[in-house]
Amino acid sequence: MFILVSYDIVDDRQRQRIAKVLNNYGYRVQKSVFECQLDDRLYLKMRKQVEKLLDMEKDSVRYYFFCGRCQGNIEVSGWGAVREEEETVIV
Repeated sequence: MFILVSYDIVDDRQRQRIAKVLNNYGYRVQKSVFECQLDDRLYLKMRKQVEKLLDMEKDSVRYYFFCGRCQGNIEVSGWGAVREEEETVIV
């Protein structure tokens, strides 16, 4: 499944840690936005790692799920492109 992850993290150190986790699962497309191609198992693993780092009172992470047809309708203005790769495999 194609997932867009956006976040708003108050603490700089925690923001960097969360970005590092997300970078293991997808591609950064903006400063606080990642695109990920994951199966259910990897999505749950990623989310669990992210939630360990969150301050649930101050921070926010959003997960947007796109179907294959919807992913084909994503448009980009400016630099960057939507990646259409096989599922990410974490070893």
